[in-house]
Amino acid sequence: MNQRQLIAAAATTLMSLSMLTAAPAFAQSKEKCFGIAKAGQNDCASVNGVHSCAGQAKVDNDKGEWKYVPAGTCMKMGGLTLDQVKMDGKKG
Repeated sequence: MNQRQLIAAAATTLMSLSMLTAAPAFAQSKEKCFGIAKAGQNDCASVNGVHSCAGQAKVDNDKGEWKYVPAGTCMKMGGLTLDQVKMDGKKG
């Protein structure tokens, strides 16, 4: 292995480690907020299983769609937690 390959391997390792340590910090600073995503702007799968990918919401503010928002801001935005969505689903 030449010096250039060794440096590239070391840089790749460092970047991988920094991503692993950043993920928990991201998770702590964000929360899933349901019912606020605009059509095509959801962050991942719908709660009711209609689709399994980001960006596939069909209508604005569907309670089954979610986006990551800064922790503690979901209720202020008029959104719902996963527990609230599940309870609402049991009522209807």
